[in-house]
Amino acid sequence: MSGDPSKKRYVSTFRMYLQPSVQDQDSSAGGGSLGNGPTPGTVVSRSRTYPVQLATENKPGPAAELNPPRFTEPLKDCTVDEGCDIVLHGVLAGSQPFHISWLHNGEPVHFGTPSLDGVVVRLVVDDCLPEDAGAYTCVAENAAGKTSSSAAVCVRGLPVQLKDPPKQVEVRAGETARLQCCFSSSFPVAACWIHNKDQVVDGSRIWVENGDKHSTLVVAEAQASDVGSYIIVVRDRKGWVQHAVSLTVIDRPQPPASCPVISQISGSSLVLSWSGPCYDGGSAIVGYVVETKKEGPGEPGEWKELTGCCRSTSYRVRSGLEPLCEYSFRVRAYNAVGISRPSKESDIIKMDTEGKVQEEPQIYEDFVIDTTNKVTDHYTVLERLGMGKFGQVFQLVHKESGRVCAGKFYKGRRSMEREAARREIQLIKSLHHPKLVQCLGAYDSRSEIVMVMEYVAGGELFERIVDDNFEHTEPTSARYMQQILEGMRYIHQRNIVHLDLKPENVVCVDSSGTNIKIIDFGLASKLDPTTPLKIMQGTPEFVAPEVISFEPVELATDMWSVGVICYILLSGESPFQGNSESETLALVTAAELEFDEDFKEISDQARDFISNLVKKDVRRRLSCDEALAHPWMASFATANPRYTKTLPKEKMKKYLAKQKWKKTGKALLALKRLALLSSKVDGTSRPTSPGEDPGLTPEVEKALKSLEEKLLSQPYFSQPLMDQVVPRGSTVHLICNIQGYPDPEVEWLKEEESLKESSRLRVEYEEDGSCMLLLADAESGDSGLYTCRAANSQGEAHCSARLSVEG
Repeated sequence: MSGDPSKKRYVSTFRMYLQPSVQDQDSSAGGGSLGNGPTPGTVVSRSRTYPVQLATENKPGPAAELNPPRFTEPLKDCTVDEGCDIVLHGVLAGSQPFHISWLHNGEPVHFGTPSLDGVVVRLVVDDCLPEDAGAYTCVAENAAGKTSSSAAVCVRGLPVQLKDPPKQVEVRAGETARLQCCFSSSFPVAACWIHNKDQVVDGSRIWVENGDKHSTLVVAEAQASDVGSYIIVVRDRKGWVQHAVSLTVIDRPQPPASCPVISQISGSSLVLSWSGPCYDGGSAIVGYVVETKKEGPGEPGEWKELTGCCRSTSYRVRSGLEPLCEYSFRVRAYNAVGISRPSKESDIIKMDTEGKVQEEPQIYEDFVIDTTNKVTDHYTVLERLGMGKFGQVFQLVHKESGRVCAGKFYKGRRSMEREAARREIQLIKSLHHPKLVQCLGAYDSRSEIVMVMEYVAGGELFERIVDDNFEHTEPTSARYMQQILEGMRYIHQRNIVHLDLKPENVVCVDSSGTNIKIIDFGLASKLDPTTPLKIMQGTPEFVAPEVISFEPVELATDMWSVGVICYILLSGESPFQGNSESETLALVTAAELEFDEDFKEISDQARDFISNLVKKDVRRRLSCDEALAHPWMASFATANPRYTKTLPKEKMKKYLAKQKWKKTGKALLALKRLALLSSKVDGTSRPTSPGEDPGLTPEVEKALKSLEEKLLSQPYFSQPLMDQVVPRGSTVHLICNIQGYPDPEVEWLKEEESLKESSRLRVEYEEDGSCMLLLADAESGDSGLYTCRAANSQGEAHCSARLSVEG
């Protein structure tokens, strides 16, 4: 078109159809109906008019170049849990603008939130449901063509879940209780209720109402026997859940479990002690009513109320007892609902001329361990009083005499534990002193070993001291220490060491007096002059430095503990307690005793008394005789209570609270293990839902029946032993974790030979399954292959590790 510029020029307008090449189509095509990339044949041309301008230099002007859309990052297949968000995105290339549309299973998408941010396409479906699963296609087009990308989305249904189930249901006796639990699931659900390890079966008074989204246990005319934990088990093919609902039926409490027992008290008064009801009626016991009746010829035989507001299980009768008269007593318990029937009557007691109870002197009787009967043949077992490393203590009532006692039930899974129990019984049955708890009998059967002891009703000494009605002074503290020393002198004279003296093991005889007794001889041992005794046990705050250093213990080892108890008694602070057990042991080893501002009101004699007990050098500690002869012991005899300063109790209350927290922490380990076992519920049956066929799918039926199998399992090691290389003289810890139910019995072997506990070797087996072989002062001869063998009724498992002692 170039030429003479004076000549006339024309511009021609025409319409052009642009078609992508076959090569471009092939490069963007993808395989599979749900695969990523454009589907073959989806790229089509769309006509559009573009004016072409000619250049002034009479050169042809270039046409605008358009590129069809294509996915540089296609959609990706994904799996999403129900209730979560589906997020699909891809990245486009090509000429803009793009027009985007979404398809779900070939139909336009009318849900979710689509977006286009530049070249990024996105579709978000909030809180997806199972019906949101399927094939999603993103279609992109521009003036040059159209393409698409597809992805498969799988919505994974959630296993069954409980929706805010109740933890406790409370009704009055005679009312109807409804324990309802709602649940949600993407699959068919079956549910059943379990009580006392048996599945609840529909009856005239108790039945189950099942629905698609709930299950309700109905208990009509609720009564005391219905009280307890009810476990709902809900199962679908993806999983199962369980939840415990506690049913409380409020009613009058049952009568106190034992008749009142009369304790020795001077003057014209006496102390009654009894056991609380076995069942409190579902509501806390508020108090007790104590009644008395005058016995003898010509007496009306009417019961008279002594008090209607006793808040504990003991009561001091201070008045109303006439000389030479005979009396009997009984007790009633009451709660928010009402008052119980009376307890059994006490023995008849006769007062002497001075109004003092006539009592027989305490007689110490020897006994033979009963290997024929069980403790339950002669005693009724009531509430648990305490729990320790070697067993549990329960309150007992003799079936014939009604005497209240305490029973220590030993752990007896292993032979060495049973031997340790027998040693403690033989030792304590030979100790007869007013300041030591007395052993009254013992039972040794295949299933358990039980020691029967006198029941000491007053509680721990430190708990008594912090009571608001108790006056805490330095002279009273000296009196308590004197009693502790009298008891310790008796056992030291027999060359016996207690090795576990601490506040928890010093208890009051009754709830109102000041007499104490020493309990728990689980670690006590008789010293042999020819064989030094080394131990690796005790409570860190109270053990002596020689215990931590694994040096021979002596009678003076107990005296260190006596000094620590006295320090806490006067100040409320523990002298060596750190922020951790290791810090506490380090402070004990350093043995640097300090008297801070808590002792500013304490006498110099008391400080000197403690300082001469808490000495690192064993030879410089006071003996029991020397401590009893110390000037501080005589100070309380001459002190005038009127002019004696009352000691503060705030720090001791904090100390006791901290000790309870520690006990709770240890108890939690056992509770967690019990919770683990309770999750493996035993006993299953096929529940029915209204309007459904009672037959269950094989998956659900198998799941329900497997609950019992989950409870029973052969032993296995969740944490195996590990090989160790240690220097000579060090302490070895071989640790593993054993699971299985029933609890496996454990045996340790070295080179296939069974190991026995000794002063250097100890085995610890905790409730959570943790098992440790502790070997002190390792020698080259200790090298070898160590094996832990665990066995129960379901099978046996082994785990081994090699120990190498160098140097």
